[in-house]
Amino acid sequence: MRREPERQEDRAISLLEKRGMMRLSEFLEEGITSATISRMVQKGALNQLSRGLYQLPDALLDGNHSLAVAAKLIPNGVICYDSALAFHELTDRIPPYVWMAIGPRDWRPKITRPRIQIMRFGPKEFDKGVEHHIIEGVSVSIYTPAKTIVDLFKSGKYPKAFYNAPAGLAHATQTMKDALRLRKATPSEIAKYAVEAGIWEKIVQPRLEALTVNA
Repeated sequence: MRREPERQEDRAISLLEKRGMMRLSEFLEEGITSATISRMVQKGALNQLSRGLYQLPDALLDGNHSLAVAAKLIPNGVICYDSALAFHELTDRIPPYVWMAIGPRDWRPKITRPRIQIMRFGPKEFDKGVEHHIIEGVSVSIYTPAKTIVDLFKSGKYPKAFYNAPAGLAHATQTMKDALRLRKATPSEIAKYAVEAGIWEKIVQPRLEALTVNA
């Protein structure tokens, strides 16, 4: 007859096979103790991805693994800026950290691993243009290409407010050109988000019209 800790280990493995990765709080909700998880890590039965986040050592890793980790650590966050561009295959640059947007009143966590750059978005921008993608069994919130383009334009217009953002109107314009060429965003989608963000007439409209006048 197997001991209870062994049954807990089996349940932990079974849950991870279904969910991809889990936080310690999720294990506790399932009746699996922190002592069991610690013992499994010591035995090599679990990998600790970050503080309180675990995955099976033989799990198949997606190319967007870091986005899944970030989503588990910050469930209310949304992947933004260059991390969203990389996911949508609109940039060849590999971001040095995961760009993550949080709401105006959301708690700002302190995370050392993986490297996550957290940006606080206003109430009018945060909930707009969000898609949900499954990466390694985790539901990850990511801004659409059109929404990301507008976010880049806004960061380029207000570089001091977005002190660490990949600011630059040139970067945003090139991204918009690529998205239109690859049919990953339409002029109407970009215009909608730009109007909502209050940067349509002076910032986005002239650049969008210059790209589409002869299209």
